[in-house]
Amino acid sequence: MRYISLVFFGCSVLSAAEPVASEPGTIYQVLATNKTSTLERELNTAGREGFRIIDMMGGETLGGNEMVAVVGKSRDEAESPRFEYLVLATNKTSTMQKELTQAGAQGFVYKGQTVAQTTFGGQEVVLVLGREMDSPPKNYAYRLQATKRTKTMDRELNEAAAAGFKLMGTTVSKTAFAGQELVSILMRED
Repeated sequence: MRYISLVFFGCSVLSAAEPVASEPGTIYQVLATNKTSTLERELNTAGREGFRIIDMMGGETLGGNEMVAVVGKSRDEAESPRFEYLVLATNKTSTMQKELTQAGAQGFVYKGQTVAQTTFGGQEVVLVLGREMDSPPKNYAYRLQATKRTKTMDRELNEAAAAGFKLMGTTVSKTAFAGQELVSILMRED
């Protein structure tokens, strides 16, 4: 795992995952790897130091096909909250739904998703979930929607929204078994 520390002064951070304080002096770390186990270990190391995930993506970098996560914390925070991260990766949606249900019951909140190449020629949907270590956990329900047809996804997303779920992220994944699928993750607090 490679990481780079960057310091930006006077910039505001906007992100779909979780913004860090927009104060001057935010410290960032860029984590990049092609292994989900390494990504989880490095995110947890950074999380214990008070870094929270800001954004993530997957694709070709100078290091090859990698997952890249950006974490950050305010330099001025006297005591940053500590975070714990869980990285889920699978090319079977039924497995991912089971893992999401277990993680939600333990208080893990969706932070981001991407697609990673597998050694078997397909792709895996990779999710990062996180929780603040020193706070009592809440309970979250997750719903994974996967389909080859956008019209089907349209209907399923609206049904989930009517049940109180909020769309967290969508990716297109091509697995060796199911072909190309549109995968959406929805979450609600229970």
